[in-house]
Amino acid sequence: MKRGQGPTIRRRRLASELRRLREAAGLTIDEVGEKLECSASKISRIETGHVGVTPRDARDMLELYGLTGDEREALVQLAREARKPGWWHAYKEVFTGTFVGLEADASSLRAFQALLVPGLLQTETYARAVIRAMRPDADESDIQRRVAARTARQALLADPNPPEYWAVIDEAVLHRVVGGPEVMARQANRLLELARLPHVTIQVVPFGAGAHPGMEGPFLILGFPEPADPDVVYVDATSGGFFLELAPDVRRYSLMFDHLRAAALKPDDSVSVIAAAAARFSG
Repeated sequence: MKRGQGPTIRRRRLASELRRLREAAGLTIDEVGEKLECSASKISRIETGHVGVTPRDARDMLELYGLTGDEREALVQLAREARKPGWWHAYKEVFTGTFVGLEADASSLRAFQALLVPGLLQTETYARAVIRAMRPDADESDIQRRVAARTARQALLADPNPPEYWAVIDEAVLHRVVGGPEVMARQANRLLELARLPHVTIQVVPFGAGAHPGMEGPFLILGFPEPADPDVVYVDATSGGFFLELAPDVRRYSLMFDHLRAAALKPDDSVSVIAAAAARFSG
């Protein structure tokens, strides 16, 4: 599947188009809800992409907005395609919201992490240690399920048409011992392997850089191949994280990432620092 063709991005695209058509028709969300005999909150959730829309609901909304013929049928078909389950549906108890679906459709991913290795770059043993530490009340089966889900996500970087992935990590990530020295040695070597891939870039912000924009917290900027699908920022949080889609917010985080790249060591020098960490934990 080409980047930007998955069900999540289709749902996001349809939601945006339904909102545009409603506004062009001069209707409010409350008016649409009243005319279609449903709640205004349902229309709002559809337009924000928080819930899917059935082909029947899409047809009713489009008819109300005055769209007919092939244009209407194309959007109804988009509603059908947006309802198809992605691979992550098998892990629906782990993946909530739309994050993994958007990640799977992205053509570029720009990540910053200050405390741990980004999820797409983690080894299985490192991931298990992180999940166990963050969920002390979880039983072993739940931890294993989450590790399996994270490993499945990582297939993205081995895809025949992978996204451009650029990760900036704080030097602290290479010193915080997660799972023990052996786990850290394997993790550092895994970073070295991934850094050799043509579509993966890893940079390290050294302690000597002092204060930097990333101290606000981890985040990920997702870019998409179609102009109709604007970039979105995912801000990580213990409660599950949240998305920022307004252009000023996306610009602010893009600028933060540019400053982080400038403060970080060059990619080749970063690889040297990671190699030194691998040697330190192996010794």
